[in-house]
Amino acid sequence: MGKTITIRCKNTGRSHKVPIGFTLEEVYEMLDIHMPLGPTSAKVNNKVEGLHFMLFNDKDVEFLDITSSSGMRTYTRSLFFVLYKAVRDLYPSAKLRIDTPVSNGYYCELDIAGGITNEVVGNLKARMQEIVKADLSFHRITCHTDEAIARFKADGLDDKVRLLESLGSLYTTYYTLDDTADYFYGSLLIKTSQLNLFDLMAYGGGLFLRLPDPHHPGKLRPFVEQPKMFDVFREQHRWQKILGISNIGTFNEACDNGYTNELINVSEALQEKKFSQIADHIAANKDIKVILIAGPSSSGKTTFSKRLSVQLIASGMHPVPISLDDYFVNREDTPRDENGEYDFEHVEAMNIPLFNAQMNDLLAGKEVELPRFNFQTGRSEKSGQKLRLEPHTLLILEGIHALNPVLTEKIDNKAKFKIYASALTSILLDDHNYIPTTDNRLLRRIVRDYKYRGYSAEETIRRWPAVRAGEEKWIFPFQEQADVMINTALMFELAALRSQALPLLEQVPENVPEYSEAYRLRKFLHYLKPISTEGLPPTSLLREFLGGSTFKY
Repeated sequence: MGKTITIRCKNTGRSHKVPIGFTLEEVYEMLDIHMPLGPTSAKVNNKVEGLHFMLFNDKDVEFLDITSSSGMRTYTRSLFFVLYKAVRDLYPSAKLRIDTPVSNGYYCELDIAGGITNEVVGNLKARMQEIVKADLSFHRITCHTDEAIARFKADGLDDKVRLLESLGSLYTTYYTLDDTADYFYGSLLIKTSQLNLFDLMAYGGGLFLRLPDPHHPGKLRPFVEQPKMFDVFREQHRWQKILGISNIGTFNEACDNGYTNELINVSEALQEKKFSQIADHIAANKDIKVILIAGPSSSGKTTFSKRLSVQLIASGMHPVPISLDDYFVNREDTPRDENGEYDFEHVEAMNIPLFNAQMNDLLAGKEVELPRFNFQTGRSEKSGQKLRLEPHTLLILEGIHALNPVLTEKIDNKAKFKIYASALTSILLDDHNYIPTTDNRLLRRIVRDYKYRGYSAEETIRRWPAVRAGEEKWIFPFQEQADVMINTALMFELAALRSQALPLLEQVPENVPEYSEAYRLRKFLHYLKPISTEGLPPTSLLREFLGGSTFKY
C-alpha cells in the first residue's frame, strides 16, 4: 500500500488506515461495513458529502443511509434527477417542476402537450425503472460557471441559468446522468440502481412521486390524502404569478432590479387579505364562538392569532384570548414518556374535563373563573379572572392540541372554528430543487431562540429532532381537520432571515454533530440575496422572529 491517511469511522468505532485519494465509496467497501440499506452519503468532519468525495487528509467519517434525514435527502434528489431524465428522454418538449411536498410524497407539475394521461404516467414510470435497472452512474462535474450556464441554456433550463447568473460564483458543480445534465444543491447517489423503491402516479392534474418510509425502509411512505394542504400550495402558486416570482433566481433578479420593497409590500398585502377573509367568514357565522388555532413550532401562529383578532375587532367582534397553557394538570398527574420523564406535550397533560366544562359554561352564558398554571410550583391555581361571553365575544385558543378532537370533544362542533397555521415555503431554489418547509421554520426558530431565549443555534438545532417528533405525533395528524389552513410564509422571508441567521449558524463549532445541519443551512442561505428589513411593517408576522413588532408576546 502506498501513502495512507487515517480515517476515524463512527460506524465501526475505530480508526483505519486507507490509501490517500480513495473515494468514500471505496472506503466503505474497504472497511466492509455492510449497512443493510447501503450508504447514500457520509458526514466528513460533520459535513455531508456524496460518496464521490475523495479523501486526501485525515478525516472523521460517518456513513449515512435513508433512515437519516441527510441520507433521505440524497435519495430524494437522485430520484428527482431520474424523473427529469425520463421526462427528457420521452417528452423532450415537456417542462417538469418538482413542486410540493404533500401527502407523504412530492407533487410535480408537468407541462406537456395533450396533458397528463395514464399513458404518460405509465410511460414515465417504466422509463424510470429502466434507468434504475441500467445502473447508470451519477457523474459530478466541476467547471467554469460560464460553461455550466451555456449547458443549461442549451437544454432550456432557464431557471438554473437565472440562479447561476445571480450567484456570482466563478466555478459550479453539476451532475450528469448519461446525456442529461442537472444542478442540485446537495449530493447525489453513486448509481441509479441504489434507487430500489419508488412509485409514480397521477394526482391533482400532475404527477405524484412516492418515496421509501425512513422508519420502514422496505415500504413506501403511506399515501395520505391532504386536499386542504394541497389547496394552500395552489393558492401560493397564484400568489407567485401575481408577484412574478417562483424561484430564487427570479427573486434575486428582482432584488437586483430594485423591486425589494414592492415584493415586501405585495407579499404582506396578500397575506393580510387572507387574514381579513378568514375574519369576515367567522364574523358572518353567528354560531362560531370558539376559534382554535394550531400549528407546528415557529409557524407564526401567535402573531397570526393577534392579527386575526385585529381583523375580528374591525368586523365588530370582541375576541378574547385564552391560554391553553393554563389548563395543564398538576405536575404529578402529568403523563410520562418511555424514559419515565414528564411528557408535557401529551394531550393528557391538559385538564381536558375542566377545559370542556368551562368552555360549555361560557357558551351557555355562565360566568367562569379561569385557571392559572403556576409553572414554578407545577400546580393549577385560581386566577381571579372571571369571564362571561357577551353576544359578540369570541374565544381564541392557540396551542399544539387545539385541533386534537380529544381536547374539545364535549364542545358543540357548530361553535368551533378550527385553523391550521404553518410556514409552507413559498419559493423554490429552481424547478428541480424544492426548499423543505421545515428549513423555513427552523431558521425562524434559530433567530427567535437566540434573540428572546438566549439559546445558541447549536442548542436549537440539537432540540429540533425532539420538536419535530412531537409535531409528528400531536399536530400533523389533525391538520386536515381544520376548517381553514393558512400559509404564514412570506415570499421574501428567507432573504430577510439571512442576515440574522447566518452569523448564528457560523458560531456552531465544527466538532459537534449539529455542525452538519448548520453548514447545510449556511450553504443554502448563500443562494439568496440579503434584503433589508427596514421596510417590514411593524405588524408583519416575520417580526415575531426578527424583532421590532408592535405586538406584545
